[in-house]
Amino acid sequence: MNKFSFIIILMLAFKAEAQTSALAISDSLYVVGEYSEAIEKLQEINPQTEKTYLKLAKNYAANRQPEIALENYKKVLGQNPDRILTTIDYGELLVKTGKLEAADSLFKVLNQKYPKNAGFKYQQGLIREKLKDSTAIHFFTYTIMLDTTHQAALYKVAKDKLRNRQYTMAEHYSKRGLRANSNNPSLLSILAQTYSSLKLYKEALQPYEKLIELGQDSEFIYNKLGFAYYRLKDYEKAIINYNKALEFEDRNSATHYTLGKLYALTGDLDKSETHLLMSILIKKQPVDAEYLSLGLTYKMQEKYKDALDYFNKALEENPDNERALYERAVAADNYLEDDSTVIKYYLAYFNKYESIGNDGMLYRAKTRASDLKKKMHLAEN
Repeated sequence: MNKFSFIIILMLAFKAEAQTSALAISDSLYVVGEYSEAIEKLQEINPQTEKTYLKLAKNYAANRQPEIALENYKKVLGQNPDRILTTIDYGELLVKTGKLEAADSLFKVLNQKYPKNAGFKYQQGLIREKLKDSTAIHFFTYTIMLDTTHQAALYKVAKDKLRNRQYTMAEHYSKRGLRANSNNPSLLSILAQTYSSLKLYKEALQPYEKLIELGQDSEFIYNKLGFAYYRLKDYEKAIINYNKALEFEDRNSATHYTLGKLYALTGDLDKSETHLLMSILIKKQPVDAEYLSLGLTYKMQEKYKDALDYFNKALEENPDNERALYERAVAADNYLEDDSTVIKYYLAYFNKYESIGNDGMLYRAKTRASDLKKKMHLAEN
């Protein structure tokens, strides 16, 4: 071997080693999320190879530069169109960037070549979903026929069944997916909401609590879990979860309202008052229900003047609130000395709701008004 040939071989070996080193460094940078630095390192390599273009595509995609990533995927597939995994990555990026027609054409071809591949069928469904095409659900269902444990497709179908109130099927698909992956938060959420919709609150506890264990806690989850405990009459746990919900959103009127009712049920009337007042301050819609609950809290505290004020406020918000109209008479009965006014309140309730109202309240109102009339008659004599 002459001296010149030896130098050429040495230079080529050095260049190959430099390229290998640059690829290794870019891989390390990719792993730690330093995508821009990885791209710079890859761009130093000359000439660019199929392997380099592929790594550039992945780094550009991770760096939220999808258009450049797509160009690099095209270069790879131009050199080697039979790279199936690269084709899939390219197709999925087309979907993410909204190039749905191109993506659909690509996955249609892949599906024709590999008709038993569930992933390709799922991508076709995903494309139709993005196009607001109602046939998407058929593609997701077919995906499950090809792969009975396909987590994403099972979630799509279970969610569709829940939305359409097909609760038995929603439970079926959720459980099927969870048998394969018991920690799938999307399916746990669908299962929990299905049980809540069916009023199977005891069954709903486990999936909601599992979501929290998995770090998927949210205002929505705590509200749902709190409501389940509320319905199961475990008021202390209900209060704990509703307070957790407030840590995510402390200006939720409905949460404060429910806490106000719960604290009243547990006898903590001061906290009941606080949360009901917060609910009223926050809420922009008619607040007769909140005023009624606050009035009932004051009634339980035997603060009849305050109770009367809030029952009147409830009626100002909604004159057709039957309970508020009745409770106004009761509060007046306990606070006012003028029996004639109290009688008017009872009769105002009775006359309005005589044929449509609550039988128990109607009976008590009629009886009490009659008793007060007799009392006044005896006093006159």
